[in-house]
Amino acid sequence: MTFRNIGLCNILLLIFIGLFGINPWYELLLTVAQIVFVPLVLHLVIDDENKKNSPKYLVHLTIVASLAVFLSNFIEHDIFNVILTLTYFIFTLGIAWYGLRRLLQRGLIQIEECMIDFGLMFIAMGGAWFVAYKLNIDTGFSTMLTWLTAIHFHYSAFLLPIFLGFLGRIYSSKAYNVICVLILVSPIIVALGITFSTTIELLSVLIYIVGIYSLILFSYKATFRNHWQKWFIRVSFMALGITILFSLVYAFGNFSNNYTITIDFMLRFHGLINVGAFAAVGLIGWYIDTPEATSRNEFPISRLTGNFIIGDHFIKNKTDKPKYQGLVDNMANYYPDVDVNLMAAAIRDFYENTNSYRLFAKVQWYKWFLPFAFAYRLVSKRVKQINLPLSSKQVEMTGDIYSVSESLDGRPNPRAWVRKINNETVFVALYSYHHSEEKQYMNIALPLPFSTMIGILELEQVGNALRLTSKRRQNTHDSGIYLAIHSFLMKLPIEEDFIVKETAPGILEASHKMWIFSIPFLSIQYVIRKKSVE
Repeated sequence: MTFRNIGLCNILLLIFIGLFGINPWYELLLTVAQIVFVPLVLHLVIDDENKKNSPKYLVHLTIVASLAVFLSNFIEHDIFNVILTLTYFIFTLGIAWYGLRRLLQRGLIQIEECMIDFGLMFIAMGGAWFVAYKLNIDTGFSTMLTWLTAIHFHYSAFLLPIFLGFLGRIYSSKAYNVICVLILVSPIIVALGITFSTTIELLSVLIYIVGIYSLILFSYKATFRNHWQKWFIRVSFMALGITILFSLVYAFGNFSNNYTITIDFMLRFHGLINVGAFAAVGLIGWYIDTPEATSRNEFPISRLTGNFIIGDHFIKNKTDKPKYQGLVDNMANYYPDVDVNLMAAAIRDFYENTNSYRLFAKVQWYKWFLPFAFAYRLVSKRVKQINLPLSSKQVEMTGDIYSVSESLDGRPNPRAWVRKINNETVFVALYSYHHSEEKQYMNIALPLPFSTMIGILELEQVGNALRLTSKRRQNTHDSGIYLAIHSFLMKLPIEEDFIVKETAPGILEASHKMWIFSIPFLSIQYVIRKKSVE
């Protein structure tokens, strides 16, 4: 059973509810979203991505939740009403959990996919307001406003962001990124406006207007593969462009106490157009041709994790005596990104014969981050991993490179570079590599308690200098900093960048900078000297 089959079968349930249901007619506006639109959208997002491997728990929940909503339109008994309503709420939580996992596995990249993720997560808020409406929970609002909030989170907060995400798969621009942010914050601002202030409510509608009319423009700029789909999508967004104007008049009436549009009119006109022209027509459009998501390349992840203490405790039983002389076997393997014939000879020698060099580091934390660095230092001294000093005084880092069992790590030729300051472990980094799309990446794992931080670095030659960066470029997909917990992989909002250059024969300087949420928080300046030169 697929989500599409469930949604199509539920159309028969919807017709039966319309003919024999005991609830007011306008509740069908929410019911059609719950048992038809939600399963069909899940098919577009989940079945399309996973083919026949849809999450079984969510498929089963969809069937049970559909029956629960169906029965709730005929049963008035209090206890059964509670059970049926909570069943649907659990279903929305299951969808939200899937959206959260999808977001964490990919990270805050590909904004069009983030829109789909947040749409999936927002549905749980619609489920919560549905519970409040059906169980007559006192939310501080009238029963009708509680129901309208539930329907708002099913259409504006669930369907709209997902449709916008699909559009972003075939059209992208800086303006699109801005509009995505506006559309994401609008449902929250609407909820705040309904709760606290008619001024905020009016502002939220104005934001929606900017976002929706931008979507209409984007739909005319996007390149569709199917002629019919193009017009279905455009009609869908244009329908929102019409109904949002009536929302503006209604919100202005609340703001000025000069009411010209009633809730009954909004239900009949605004609601029916959103259900028919926006949701139904939009779904048909995306069903004609669902654009594929940009796939994330799968790269090998170290299977090694730490306990509460890393340091020398970690390398016991996992490493042998020092075996490798350098961090890499041959820098020429990173061709064409690196041309060893043009790169400074000392840079190549350092990476291939790391033990032949002395390393001096000057750590500089940015002032705004110092309180966090101080708190983390209390932990890192005990864990003995990423244990950087707070002082900016230049210090020497010593250490060795140990071979690591390939069967334990799971990556090719892994080796552990253990660095210390005054015999106190600072870093335990497991170096390896992987190939993806005719590129070779440096694949570095830092064992953490019961997890691993993964740094996938892309190499780039800058003159005769070398740049190693986790910053993702348009033609690369693997670069980044990730957190792995068993099979669960999450991209972190952290970036790092190394620039290594030769300043004199046998002497290198390296600049290591790090950002979190694009804000710089750490800089390390290295001086690297070959022992024979000294």
